Amino acid sequence: MKKVIRILGIFLLVFFAVTSFSSCSDDDDPANNDFFAGTYRGSVSYKDGSTDISTNDGSVFVTKIASGTKYNFAFSNSIPDLNGIEFEKQGDNTLVMVGSTATSYIRIDNDELKILYSKDGKTWTANCTR
Repeated sequence: MKKVIRILGIFLLVFFAVTSFSSCSDDDDPANNDFFAGTYRGSVSYKDGSTDISTNDGSVFVTKIASGTKYNFAFSNSIPDLNGIEFEKQGDNTLVMVGSTATSYIRIDNDELKILYSKDGKTWTANCTR
């Protein structure tokens, strides 16, 4: 009887651990959370004079930093990160970069990340989904 209770206890522990890990990531909304971290996958690129990196199988890891309005973007494929980009909420679930222009635009929501960002002769792009 003790062995059955022990096996049942281990099973329940594993079940709750797996359930809690799998229920968090894709449902998080970057516009409504105090803390957000998520990976978007798709095409990413970077150009800087002599450097030209482009792939359709890249990723961007997005994190919301402590200020609550600034985000960091960590790119795959040795593309330099974008850090401390400030956003404002637009609509219910969308964030748009403060100071967006035709040459600098970042838009993020629960399902999609779009980046066209130019600064100091460097250009980052991303067209990714979660």
